[in-house]
Amino acid sequence: MTRQKILITGASSGLGAGMARAFAAQGRDLALCARRVERLEELKAEILDKHPYAKVAIAALDVDDHEAIPRVFNELSEELGGIDRVIVNAGIGKGWPLGQGKPWANKATINTNLISGMVQIETALEMFHKAGGGHLVLISSVLGNTGVPGGKAAYCASKAGMTSLGESLRAEYDKGPIRITVIEPGYIESEMTAKSATTLLMVDNETGVRAMVAAIEKEKGRAVVPSWPWAPLTQIMRLLPPKYTKRFA
Repeated sequence: MTRQKILITGASSGLGAGMARAFAAQGRDLALCARRVERLEELKAEILDKHPYAKVAIAALDVDDHEAIPRVFNELSEELGGIDRVIVNAGIGKGWPLGQGKPWANKATINTNLISGMVQIETALEMFHKAGGGHLVLISSVLGNTGVPGGKAAYCASKAGMTSLGESLRAEYDKGPIRITVIEPGYIESEMTAKSATTLLMVDNETGVRAMVAAIEKEKGRAVVPSWPWAPLTQIMRLLPPKYTKRFA
C-alpha cells in the first residue's frame, strides 16, 4: 500500500528533514511540523524547487505544547485532505549525569521524547480510527535496548519507553487497517549526533535516511537501521554487562 500523505514531526532538520526529502522524491504529499518554522519554510522551498508539483504543508509545532498537537495535526490533515502515515520523530538529546544537580535536562528529554511522543501517538491513532486506517511510525533508537552511563541515561530511558509503547501497540493492532512500525536508528549524522562524543559506527545522513525510509515503506513491525551492523549489535547490547555500555556513550 502506498501511503501518499505523510505527516512528520521534528521535520526542520536531521532525520526528519532527510525523510521529508526522500518521500518528496517519491512523489508523496507532506505535512511537516517543527518548532523552527523558518527552517520548515526553507525545506519547503528546497523541495518545491526540485519537485515543483509536490504538495507540502508546514506548521509550527512545539510537541511539548500538548494541547497544540491535535490542533496542528488536524489542520495539516485538512490542508492535505487526510493523513495516511504519521511519523513521530520529534526528539531531543539533552542530558546530564543523574545526581549531579541538573535534573531539568533529564526531565526535558523524558518529557519531549516520551510524554510528548505519547500525545502524538494518541492524536494519530484517533485520526486513523476516524479515517478507517493509517500507518503509525515511532522513531526510537538502538540505545533503547540498553542503558548508557552519564549524560545519556535519560535519553536511553526515553527511547526504551518509546519502543515499549510501540511493542504494546503492535500487539494491539496486530491485524487490521492500522499498522504500527518501530524504527530504531543506529548512529546517523544529524544535529543531535553532532553533539555526541562518539563517532562509533556513524553513517552519513543520506545512507541512514535511505535505510529508515526503506524500512518504513515495508511497514515492518520493528526495524533496526542500518541493519548492518546494528541489527546484530543490538542483540549484543542487551546482553552486555553495564560496565561495557559506556562504549556507546
